[in-house]
Amino acid sequence: MKILVLGSAGMVGSSVSRILKKNNSINLFESTRNDTNLFSLDETKKLFSDFEPNIVINAAAKVGGILANNLRRTEFILNNLKININIIESISEYPETKLINLGSSCIYPLGAKMPIKESTLMTGKLEPTNSPYAMAKLAAIEMGDAISKQYGHKVLDLMPTNLYGPNDNFSEDESHVIPGLISRMHRAKIEKKDKFEVWGTGMPLREFLFIDDLAGAIEFVILNDIDPGLYNIGSSQEVTIKSLVESIKDVVKFPGEIVFDEAKPDGNPRKLLDSSKFTNFGWKPSIDLSGGLKITYDWFLKNRA
Repeated sequence: MKILVLGSAGMVGSSVSRILKKNNSINLFESTRNDTNLFSLDETKKLFSDFEPNIVINAAAKVGGILANNLRRTEFILNNLKININIIESISEYPETKLINLGSSCIYPLGAKMPIKESTLMTGKLEPTNSPYAMAKLAAIEMGDAISKQYGHKVLDLMPTNLYGPNDNFSEDESHVIPGLISRMHRAKIEKKDKFEVWGTGMPLREFLFIDDLAGAIEFVILNDIDPGLYNIGSSQEVTIKSLVESIKDVVKFPGEIVFDEAKPDGNPRKLLDSSKFTNFGWKPSIDLSGGLKITYDWFLKNRA
């Protein structure tokens, strides 16, 4: 089985590659920007014709936290559209090639009923701060549906909840919540700060999934030949931001006080995916939040601190 992983240097792609390389029946090609510029249609087509994969895993994307998404809206929609257009156009010539496309839970409407089902797709307005990124991901789903109906490709769109883990972006300003908190709290510890400030009340509920569990879900899709479709991939476990911060404090061993600035916005009060459509196949996550945070912080200390 020849499998091509696009974006293999990123958090998702590197985890997927690490998991799949354990399977001796898989011939894996880990593509990065060093071998292929996915902004170039010619280079993307050449990659497909040279490797001739049975399965393509699209983990290539420009990603960032709320601040980055909101400030660089043009880059987020254009870069992600360019990548996905070139991938879809290249794969359209190979109808026997299966596409596993990775998206984001931000594709769902802002006011979707919790837990969020796949059926709520495109039933309302998007969350405004990251709508350009979400629109690019929605376009990828629509393009995958188009080649499926026109050329017969098998396309699976996997929509993970909030991801975290090794090889994440630990920027204090542009990262997602967990790596951002880890990075800032580690610095506060090193600088011997007495207090650590967090925006909001700490009461919003969030769902997180360790990156290797997503990689395991992708391996499960491949080994069990799961039918094409749109699938949510989550842990189904909710945690308050306050509890999350306390867990990170324990892992980082920050001795100071946690202070919540209630004058700052909380964001959505709750965000939880309904992953039952996928878990009904028999898959379930194996790494809980406390264990995942420890693995993530250990990686951060060795590679980023």
